[in-house]
Amino acid sequence: MEELFEKSIKRIAQTDVSFVRSIKDRINWNARLIGIKGSRGVGKTTLLLQYINLELQHVLGQVLFVSLDNIWFSENKLVALVDNFVKRGGRYLFLDEVHKYPNWSVELKNIYDDNPELYIVFTGSSLLEILNSRADLSRRAVIYHMQGLSFREYLNIELKADLPAFNLSDILNNHLRLSQQIVSKLRPLQYFKQYLEHGYYPFYQEVKELYFLRLEEVINLILEIELPMLRNVNPAYINRLKQLLYIVSESAPFVPNVSKISERIGINRETLLAYIYYLNEANILFSAYQDAKGITQLQKPDKIFLENTNLMYAFKSKEINVGNIRETFFANQLRNSSQVELSPYSDFLVDSRYTFEVGGQNKKKKQIENLDNAYIVSDDIEYGFGNKIPLWLFGFLY
Repeated sequence: MEELFEKSIKRIAQTDVSFVRSIKDRINWNARLIGIKGSRGVGKTTLLLQYINLELQHVLGQVLFVSLDNIWFSENKLVALVDNFVKRGGRYLFLDEVHKYPNWSVELKNIYDDNPELYIVFTGSSLLEILNSRADLSRRAVIYHMQGLSFREYLNIELKADLPAFNLSDILNNHLRLSQQIVSKLRPLQYFKQYLEHGYYPFYQEVKELYFLRLEEVINLILEIELPMLRNVNPAYINRLKQLLYIVSESAPFVPNVSKISERIGINRETLLAYIYYLNEANILFSAYQDAKGITQLQKPDKIFLENTNLMYAFKSKEINVGNIRETFFANQLRNSSQVELSPYSDFLVDSRYTFEVGGQNKKKKQIENLDNAYIVSDDIEYGFGNKIPLWLFGFLY
C-alpha cells in the first residue's frame, strides 16, 4: 500500500490548478459516494486531483488517489486496500478508471456499506460500463456527467482568462449586455472556429498535431472493444457503424430514413435502431426527438447529431455542412443543464418552454414570429438585438 500512497501524493503535488473545470463547483462533495462519468479525455482524472489539491491539503494524510488500472491490482483486491487504508485513518478515497477493475461496482457497494466514515469518489471513462453498474449502486451513488470543454472554458484556457458562466435565463434576457461585457475583453468569433474544430477535449493542449489521432483512438476503442463487449454488438458490423457516423457528419442536420440507411449499410432496421441507441449511450451520437419522454431503444430518432462538433472534423468528411455544425454546437452546450428536444415549428424546444431557430447572421424570424418565448440564434455576429442572440454566447452556459 505504501507505493500506492506515495504515487498518490506525487500525482496530487504535480497537478496544475491554474484552470479548473466549472463542474467542480456543481458537485456536492459532501455526499459519501460520488460517481463522475464522461467520455475519455474530458478531464475527470484532473478534476479529482485538483479537488484534492485545492480542498483537502489540510488532511492529505487521510487521502488516497488510486487508478484501478494500476498493475498492483492484478494480484491485490480493492476491498483489502480499503480495509488497510481505513485502519490507518483514511477517510477520503478517490478511485480513477473503475471500469478497468473486474466487478468493481459490487466491491464498491460493499466498501460503502462497511465503512460509514469513508468518503468515496470514483470516475469511469466507459459510459456503457457505468450504465451497467447502476443496479449495484442504486440509492447509494450520486452520479454526475462531465462534458467536454464549453466555449467559455476553452477561452479561459487559451487566454488565461476568468470569464464567468451565465445561466440560460441570463442569456435570454440580457444577451446584449453580456455580449458587450465579453467583447470588451476579446473577440469571440476570432476563436470560435478553432473551438468547433479542436477545443472540446482538454487533451488538445498536449500535442495539437496529434489531437485528431487521439480522438480517433477514443472512438475506435468504444466501437471496437466496448460496444462488442458490453452491448453484444457484432464485430462484423463495426465498419458499418463507422459508415453511419460518416453519413451523420457529412449531412445537413440528419433526418434519418431508417429503411434507406439500413439498406445502404447492410444492417436490418431493428438492429440499426439498437446500435444508434448504444452510440447515444456512449456519447458519440445525440438522437433528438420531438418528445423525449419515455424513449425506447427501438424508437426512431427524428434527427441525429454527433455528440460534439470536434467529432465532425475527426471523421475528415470532404465537406461539413455549416448548418449541422451550428445545430450540433447549440444542442451540445444546452444539453449540459437543459432538456433539448426538437420543436414542431422550428429547430429546438428547450426545457419544454423556449423555442430556438439556429442559423447564420441573416436568419429571419418568419418561423418563430407567432410563438412565445421564441429566439433566433445567429452565427457570425458579435451582438444580438431583441430576440436575436449570438450563437457563440450559448457556449457560456457552463
